[in-house]
Amino acid sequence: MNRKLFGFVFSLVLLASLAFAQDSVNPALRPPKGSQIAIVVFEDLQCPQCRRLAPMVAQAGKTYKIPVVRHDFPLPMHNWSYEAAIIAHYFDSRSRQLGLDFRDYIFEHQPEIFPTNLRQFAEKFAADHKVDLPFVVDPQGKFAAEINADRELGKSLQLQHTPTIYVVSSKPKGHPFVEVKEPSSELFQTIDAMKAE
Repeated sequence: MNRKLFGFVFSLVLLASLAFAQDSVNPALRPPKGSQIAIVVFEDLQCPQCRRLAPMVAQAGKTYKIPVVRHDFPLPMHNWSYEAAIIAHYFDSRSRQLGLDFRDYIFEHQPEIFPTNLRQFAEKFAADHKVDLPFVVDPQGKFAAEINADRELGKSLQLQHTPTIYVVSSKPKGHPFVEVKEPSSELFQTIDAMKAE
């Protein structure tokens, strides 16, 4: 009888600890609903390393057919990244793909962009995509609030740099997320390892 009771209590404790482990993972480090695995990236549009790694991250998403979730984490030392993120969120509001395309466009032209000509690049992108770019992009501060929420999310994860790249999983066993420290050499292997768990 005591053995059965002990087994029952042990099972309850084990289940509770597994549930706690799952609940204790920051929701940002979970794949979108319906996905087993995803790549989560915190990036700064003025960061040269973000620019260098963005095509590889996109390629990994396509190769493995997994979502890439991008968060804006503009660093204080960069003098136009916050404004670029606001414009990117404006294009997101028109269509998610348009926002992604704008981010890639900014990365492509990053070395040529300064605070004084960012607006010109945004206007050219808008004209090329036949979209209006209002004079005041964020009159209610909605896009700034979204960026600030992303930044707070990054701070809650104790981010120190951009890009910070995670491979995340919805599987209850194994590692629910792994930060990819050396994306150039480790991103694809990390995804393979996560899929194998």
